[in-house]
Amino acid sequence: MRTPTTENLNAWRANSIDKPAAWHHPLSARALTALDSLVRTAHADQTVTAMQINKDVAAACADDVAPILAALETGRGFIILTAGQADRYSTRQWQIAYWLIGQLLGQPIEQNTQSTLLYDVRDTGQDVRYGARFSLTNSESSFHTDNSFGSEVCDYVGLLCLHGAKSGGHSQLVSGQTVQQELQTHHRSAWELLRQPFHIDRRGGIRPGEGPTAHVPILEGDGPALVIRYLRYWIEVGQEKVGQPLTAAQIDALNTLDRVASEPALRVEFTLNPGEMLFINNRWILHNRTGFEDFAEAERKRHLSRLWVRRLA
Repeated sequence: MRTPTTENLNAWRANSIDKPAAWHHPLSARALTALDSLVRTAHADQTVTAMQINKDVAAACADDVAPILAALETGRGFIILTAGQADRYSTRQWQIAYWLIGQLLGQPIEQNTQSTLLYDVRDTGQDVRYGARFSLTNSESSFHTDNSFGSEVCDYVGLLCLHGAKSGGHSQLVSGQTVQQELQTHHRSAWELLRQPFHIDRRGGIRPGEGPTAHVPILEGDGPALVIRYLRYWIEVGQEKVGQPLTAAQIDALNTLDRVASEPALRVEFTLNPGEMLFINNRWILHNRTGFEDFAEAERKRHLSRLWVRRLA
């Protein structure tokens, strides 16, 4: 495996990214002690998302936060955090710790028109063909970014694993900066078209003053300033919704983007274990969740908690 250079830390490939062991960041004993002071003293009737990090805990965690943010912004664009063993906390306590860590990285933002801040990702038996998000199904999602239809870009996406699937449900990540380089070099016409606005269906999450679709480019900016807004199915639905079905050239451009993003040589793949927290730079990391089979017992079904975080200025 090649050692990444400064120039390719963001635009990595499977053979140039650092070793998987480096992707994991175990929180320091000092940070864990500070988090425990809030996690283990929380009242049972206290709403998780009403809890606020305090200055003392933030100061105790500062040495941990710096390398996490560096990995997200100037490094590979993702990191997996661990806060002790999986049996360290109860399910509720894990969600509290996760919520507090999210505040250390930025400002958690609402994920739907119901103002949900801590979002449950699990199969509810719904179908994307009838308006459901992929996060509520067991279907493969395809490579995408979260909140592609939102009025603001979600800087970081967090996923806390509470229960894994019986099989499948693997996380796959690819650097959008590498994808853009491939498109610029080998598929110039597709790249130019992807930088033009497309209609993205809002999945019914329409806020006052918004239309049923967002009209934005899929690719905007370059290098560290790159922003990707993409989930193909939402685009197909959005274009139909406004009476502008995708043209042959647009379909070809999307096919090219999907084909490049799905190249095994560009991606990494792993499975989150209970207690692990994945954070990704949602501006230029494309992610996919493979389809999965769940356990029959309700208490063992795959369950992740998701955060959307706005980075601090």
